[in-house]
Amino acid sequence: MHFWPSVVVATPAHSGVGASLTYRSELLLAPGTLVRVPLGAREVLGVVWDCPHEPPEGLTEARTKAVAGVLEGLEPLNARWRQLVKFAAQYYQRGLGEVALAALPPQLRDLSNVQLARRLKRRPATGTGDAAVCGASPDGHDLSVEQRLALDALADAQAPVLLFGATGSGKTEVYLRATQRVLAAQGDAQVLVMVPEINLTPQLEARFRERFEPLCGAGAVVCLHSGMTPAQRLSSWLSAHTGQARIVLGTRMAVLASLPGLRLIVVDEEHDPSYKSQEGARYSARDLAVYRAKVETQALPEGERCLVVLGSATPSLESWHAADQGRYLRLAMPARIGGGALPRLRLVDMNHQPKGAVLAPPLIDAMAERIGRGEQCLVLLNRRGYAPVLACHDCGWKSQCAHCSAFRVFHKLDRTLRCHHCGFTERVPRACPDCGNLDIAPVGRGTEQVEEQLVSLLAEVKRPDGAAARVARMDADSTRLKGSLELQLATMHSGEVDVLVGTQMIAKGHDFRRITLVASINADSGLFASDYRAPERLFALLMQAAGRAGRDAAQSAASEMWVQTWYPQHPLFASLKQHDFPAFAMTQLAERLSAGMPPHGHQALLRADARTQQAAQAWLNAAAQAALGLPHVEDVTLYPAVPLTIQRVANVERAQLLVEAASRGALQRFLAAWQPVLLETRSLPEARGLIRFAVDVDPLVI
Repeated sequence: MHFWPSVVVATPAHSGVGASLTYRSELLLAPGTLVRVPLGAREVLGVVWDCPHEPPEGLTEARTKAVAGVLEGLEPLNARWRQLVKFAAQYYQRGLGEVALAALPPQLRDLSNVQLARRLKRRPATGTGDAAVCGASPDGHDLSVEQRLALDALADAQAPVLLFGATGSGKTEVYLRATQRVLAAQGDAQVLVMVPEINLTPQLEARFRERFEPLCGAGAVVCLHSGMTPAQRLSSWLSAHTGQARIVLGTRMAVLASLPGLRLIVVDEEHDPSYKSQEGARYSARDLAVYRAKVETQALPEGERCLVVLGSATPSLESWHAADQGRYLRLAMPARIGGGALPRLRLVDMNHQPKGAVLAPPLIDAMAERIGRGEQCLVLLNRRGYAPVLACHDCGWKSQCAHCSAFRVFHKLDRTLRCHHCGFTERVPRACPDCGNLDIAPVGRGTEQVEEQLVSLLAEVKRPDGAAARVARMDADSTRLKGSLELQLATMHSGEVDVLVGTQMIAKGHDFRRITLVASINADSGLFASDYRAPERLFALLMQAAGRAGRDAAQSAASEMWVQTWYPQHPLFASLKQHDFPAFAMTQLAERLSAGMPPHGHQALLRADARTQQAAQAWLNAAAQAALGLPHVEDVTLYPAVPLTIQRVANVERAQLLVEAASRGALQRFLAAWQPVLLETRSLPEARGLIRFAVDVDPLVI
């Protein structure tokens, strides 16, 4: 007797392969079982979605292939996980197998049953998690009044919670206490805590391990992020899937992890754009976390629930608007722990500073004064490298990338010109490649250059112990090597570094106790950008950066945020000066309402990659023309195709077409009807030269 399992495999939506493929099996396979199946000349990992006793109509045994093997010893992926994956695939217009298989650790695809059994056998034992949850926390700190009120509200919350807490207000302690309460209530409960970037995991991991490993065992806390080795990711995923890991800390990929006992999801810094994937299945981990909590709750007995907490000092306007509408419960924690004050904003009008000054003299004097008192400073410049362009002023040559419509960045430390889009790297030429001029010079500035200038400007400044001031840099280049991020964070916490220069990775989430001055030296880049989200991003970045200062209540009164700007009268700075996010959000939401922009409207992008820009735009416009006869097309607006801002990357031309609708439902109905039409248009003459296409729902960058 044969069964006919329907198996999903990793095939993208644009491939035209169905959502699942039918195989035959001598065993009845439970939905969610992991299997190996033949696909063309390869053998791939798949997930059983259904296993009927009869084959689909018209399908015979001779036309099907047999399941090659079953991954034994693993419990099937449960119905709630499959529902989450199905929703993500449908909502974001991706292949079902593409989403499902991307959620599994890559190494799982290559393991034999013997190797898998060996790894499962090595899983560490964990405790029962029956610790007390009231009173003082294990580290001896009492809760503030605001923290207690927030925790009481979380205990009764029936909707997603937006925890709107000022930087330094103790949101992390609320997460810890909420986790402790959940684990104590049920012996098999699990908690998912997400952060936007890998660099935020070491500090948070240390706090969770310190709090919960004594209670739940050595394997109770695991991490899941792309910076881990394949073996580490597999180990963490197995711990989560088997229920032995009680707490999973991770980046956006963790939202799709298998967690059979999930009872609490925390999305820290929920406003961060890093939660939205920009490649592959372009999902929003924050939005999927909200949906996942709903799915988990529906499957629980009455009275039990899975709670989702979205935390931020500068919430996304989408979440803020949802709270205004009553769909989210908003909890406010405006005060800092210990009664500390938020930093005072000082705007430096660069119109009144020496011409060509990168750092204003008053700012340098303020930094020298802080260093002399044994305090630390943070300098924010969201651009790595030494300079964004290397140029010849005689003939106009610039360090253009040969494969992208972008400039290669000058990195002085290793004397290279490096494209941050395709990775193409060359040594810096000795002279201009076009005219032979020896005087080629950097244009603009990056973190390497600012670090170099600060070392020179602060050369005579002494620390309280008489030693010279030390300047360090933290960005994607300086933290590339394994362990370098943890080492740099340790030097900051220990006080070895006096001034830290870095990109946005230093501006959020870190608890540097000695920092009393934060400076942003290129804030104007976000004031007049074409992207309508630029003011929101800039306000969040500056407010988050300011929050790194004065986290020690004893020093908070003297803490400052310096912003160098050519436009000190801009309205954004008025709200920033008062740390008034609600006023800023109200203004931005009103502007978006008048323009029909999210969250008051809904958008999707159809992106096309092709050999030429003409081919990309021709196919997009043909796809728009083919959509005119579809149902629900009258509910959306289709705009003409345009190139992306960086239109060529790695010799591939890129273009996009914007779709807008007044409601989410109208947009989804149209996209569902449009998807099969898009596959059909690949056979049109206009598709000649098309490489791939993808639909990006709720895009963050247009």
